[in-house]
Amino acid sequence: MRGCAAAAALAVLTGCASHAGIEPSATPIDVRSLGVAPADTARLDWPGERWWERFGDPRLDALVERALQDNPTLAVSKSRLEKARALAQAADAARLPQVSGSLASTRQRYSANDLFPPPIAGSVLTGNAVRLDAAWELDVFGRNRALLDAALGQARAAQADLQAARVLLSTEVVRTWVQLARLVALRALAADTLRQRTQLRDLVAQRVRAGLDTEVELRQAEGAVADAAGQAEVLDEQAMLARNALAALALQPAEALAGLSPAMPAAAQQAISGPITADLLGRRADIVAARWRIEAALRDRDAAVTEFYPNVNLAAFAGFSSLGFAHWLEADSRIWGVGPALRLPVFDAGRLRANLRGKTADIDAAVAGYNAAVAGAVREVGDQLASLRSLERQRVQQSAARAAAESADALALQRYRAGLANYLTVLSVESGVLAQRRNTIELAARGVDLDLALVRALGGGYRSDGDDRSEAGHER
Repeated sequence: MRGCAAAAALAVLTGCASHAGIEPSATPIDVRSLGVAPADTARLDWPGERWWERFGDPRLDALVERALQDNPTLAVSKSRLEKARALAQAADAARLPQVSGSLASTRQRYSANDLFPPPIAGSVLTGNAVRLDAAWELDVFGRNRALLDAALGQARAAQADLQAARVLLSTEVVRTWVQLARLVALRALAADTLRQRTQLRDLVAQRVRAGLDTEVELRQAEGAVADAAGQAEVLDEQAMLARNALAALALQPAEALAGLSPAMPAAAQQAISGPITADLLGRRADIVAARWRIEAALRDRDAAVTEFYPNVNLAAFAGFSSLGFAHWLEADSRIWGVGPALRLPVFDAGRLRANLRGKTADIDAAVAGYNAAVAGAVREVGDQLASLRSLERQRVQQSAARAAAESADALALQRYRAGLANYLTVLSVESGVLAQRRNTIELAARGVDLDLALVRALGGGYRSDGDDRSEAGHER
């Protein structure tokens, strides 16, 4: 009878605090609605984990490796990962029994007018106690398990964030390398320009002495030489700054890269064609991290729901306690106790429901972050593919324009030497040739840069662990 009454009282008490009506409202985006095709396992080898090695320059490989090893930006992400792992270990420890020991010795005068009879009353004695305490929270409703899963989700998100930082850093090193190669190529073109204009100035001087040209043409030729020399100096400065940037990324002194003059790497052949597939997007570290944050938020909410249910703890202690040292560790000084403790939420002024609403809002925020990451990834990959296809068409047109400009330049110079054209015609045609040569270098650099942007947009060779799901569009 008493058991039935206790069960009825428990049911009434647990019903006093309810979590009904508090549910998440956001849902993960269906990637198919963004034009993403199903997974294609044939594409899983691109880009590779060490994708920068395909450019075939050991100096670049060494710079990337050094940056990934020593850069302080990664140290921040590593510290966050270690903190997340420590929190997961703490959550795991909460699932196991906790044992602690204590030793106390207190010198105390006991009141003559209190509960203690003589000879204790009015005397000064030393109270000694040594005991072991044990406690174990019975995870009846899965609260501690949910908290552990939430902490593990955050740790896995931090791991993915670290990998995202590695991808960002490696692509930044290679892009700076490509920028330096572009400047080196432009500097070589500037040197050729300076040499050609110097030769042309000497030719104009000869024609002035022969009475075929005037001082006006000579001054124009001299100005063109000075302009070419000034452009070369600007490029030298920019190349020095690019070397300094590379040195900073790799934590090297600037002097270590003072003589670095890399050649422009060739852009890789377009590694993917056709529609974007879910397996490629699912390998982006930021999307993986967003998925784990959803998982962590879900488990956090599960833990918040269990706060509405009874909490059961088992506690026990054993030890010795006495006044004075004479009988401290004797059998009659033994103390022990054991018993369960039950906590029930009865009235909390809405605290539990407010906490649950907050955890539910965290789920909606995590889902929104995931949806934004997926939508941004689809747009980013689509942009890079569209730009790469456009670049191929631009190269065809530019190649034809350069051939025409170089042919016109050769004819103009030939006519000038024969006295059939003036200097302004030669200078104008030469400017067109230089512009086309610069365009060739710029298009080559942009091709490599777009290739790098596509590598980063597709995850930069990131490989998630076995616990991660491989597709971006999974349902929770």
